Amino acid sequence: MILYVVYLSVNDSTLFLHVPGVLGCRSGPEVDEAVQLKSPVEGEGKVAEIMKDGERVQLKRQVGLFSAVFLIVGCMIGSGIFISPKGVLQRSGSVGASLLVWTGCGAISLMGALCYAELGTAIPVSGGDYSYYLRVYGKQGRFGPIPAFLYLWMCSLITKPTGISIMLLTFAEYVVEPLFPSCEAPAMAKKLVAIVAICFVTFINCYSVKMATMMNNFFTVAKLLAITIVVLVGVYRFSLGHYEHITSGFEGTTTSFSDLATAFYFGLWAYDGWNNLNFVTEEVIEPHVNLPRAIMISIPLVTLCYVLTNIAYLTVLSPSELLAADAVALGFAGHTLGPVAFIIPILVAASAYGSSNASGLTASRLPFVAARQGHSAELMSYVQVNRLTPAPALLFNGIVVFMMIAAGNIGSLIDFFSFVAWMFYGGTMLTVIVMRYTEKDLPRPYRVPLVIPFVMVVVSAYLVLAPIIEHPRVEYFYALLFLLSGLLFYIPFVHFDIRLTAMKKFTRLTQLLMNCAPSDSKQTN
Repeated sequence: MILYVVYLSVNDSTLFLHVPGVLGCRSGPEVDEAVQLKSPVEGEGKVAEIMKDGERVQLKRQVGLFSAVFLIVGCMIGSGIFISPKGVLQRSGSVGASLLVWTGCGAISLMGALCYAELGTAIPVSGGDYSYYLRVYGKQGRFGPIPAFLYLWMCSLITKPTGISIMLLTFAEYVVEPLFPSCEAPAMAKKLVAIVAICFVTFINCYSVKMATMMNNFFTVAKLLAITIVVLVGVYRFSLGHYEHITSGFEGTTTSFSDLATAFYFGLWAYDGWNNLNFVTEEVIEPHVNLPRAIMISIPLVTLCYVLTNIAYLTVLSPSELLAADAVALGFAGHTLGPVAFIIPILVAASAYGSSNASGLTASRLPFVAARQGHSAELMSYVQVNRLTPAPALLFNGIVVFMMIAAGNIGSLIDFFSFVAWMFYGGTMLTVIVMRYTEKDLPRPYRVPLVIPFVMVVVSAYLVLAPIIEHPRVEYFYALLFLLSGLLFYIPFVHFDIRLTAMKKFTRLTQLLMNCAPSDSKQTN
């Protein structure tokens, strides 16, 4: 352990204490100690009692079943269902195939989430895939902490910030476009609105977890209202006999395995977020009960909403009109809602913003958990003393999103990093199988049927390999190269445990400015 000096101000009095730093072991015989994941929420975690009322400096369990369901729904329903139907129909080739793809994406998301339910209840710590990789692959005789670190590297710097950035730029587009009815809206205006939005998202999440979840609940209601309006209009149109586009069936269905895989990519992009509750397991009330329940309620609900919404679109728009529309929901509203069509873009904007808020809440927990294992800057594991939120990790996530929004042209990243994401998903599904045989006595409040993780491993392999084999592109190599570049940071800063003096000074300065402290002063086995 390495000792650091921490200065904190509590109620205008200065508190001076020595707090052990995050566990410093990285490799060799000590690796087993590093993978014994402990939650600072649990009773065994020794946390400095520096609050006036004796509360520990730690994240609190404030996410009940209702908020857990709304967190998953809020993460999953963003702008995808209002935009992605075009991509799914284009790549699948027919109406019937596109509806099967949307249903199949829901089934894949549900099966994957059930695997995560077993992992989340058996290993009740935050961090999602990172924690599971570290637990299963990080032991001696396997791969060490490298797979977990590479997941952290890719997820913290690319996949999650990119998703949040796209949501916020979509939000900005729907906000700014109506202000320029006669000309194209300036790109800079959209970027500024998106930047203001990420600043507000970061502030709310730093201020209060409860307020962030309440705001997520509010925006989730707005999303469901938008989908309800679309579905009700579709039901009305269907009752009038406007289902001629749906009866075209499977005419023109693609025979390309690559196109079918990319059709699933578009659909699964709209479903993305099905595993996000596992990133905040330590903040879920009774996770062994509420985590599986939330998954079993939310994902079938989202699947039903998505399939009905696509059917509703096709009662109004022909396949050619749907393919010509950049934003399918706007074309639908223009044809059916007349003078109140403006409601849909407002609700779509709210949906995109709400999804970015929910994703920001969960994304920050990854560097927070990784820092407790010494795989991220120690500062990331600190909690704001008064608000009990992981403020440094939230601020880091906000800065990365800020830079992506400022850079622009990030939409193409999704296409080429999706196969990397599914490579990691497949690895996580494999952990369920591995643990069934290597940790048979581990308590499992929820057990997924073993056939499901086997199916998910095969599905993940298909989604990873099909586009690369049929249409190899150099961008896939670049994505893989970026993933492996994480080793350039892992080797000096994790394996050899090099500590920069400047980082120690920056950590102390940030503690003074943000009034934060380590969330766990001792990691026990």
